[in-house]
Amino acid sequence: MTSTPAWTSQELDSIEHAEELEIASRRRDGELGGRRTIWVVRVGDSVYVRSVNGAASDWYRGTRARQEGRIQADGVGKDVTIVDADDEANDAVDTAYRAKYGHYAAYILKAITSPEASSTTMRLEPR
Repeated sequence: MTSTPAWTSQELDSIEHAEELEIASRRRDGELGGRRTIWVVRVGDSVYVRSVNGAASDWYRGTRARQEGRIQADGVGKDVTIVDADDEANDAVDTAYRAKYGHYAAYILKAITSPEASSTTMRLEPR
């Protein structure tokens, strides 16, 4: 049985302190698609992202094909598996978004913590 690699403490710290993360989804043909800049949060030893525009967003739909991609954030470049998060994670992820991005306008925070955005919460696992 193969275990999933874990984030290192340094990678988690770097990602946690990065204002944004770039993600490129792996397409059906195995090639990486275009990069998208998004917000990212850390909850414990896990890394989460969401689509502020919900499931209709192009980049989110791109994650559905292979659920793999590559991220870049604050010096961390990593291939990742994109896992749909359990609904139970959403409260902690909402709290993390509010804490990290609370200096932005309220309407922006409301969008990233909306039910539409929460329905797209994904955990990024290193590969």
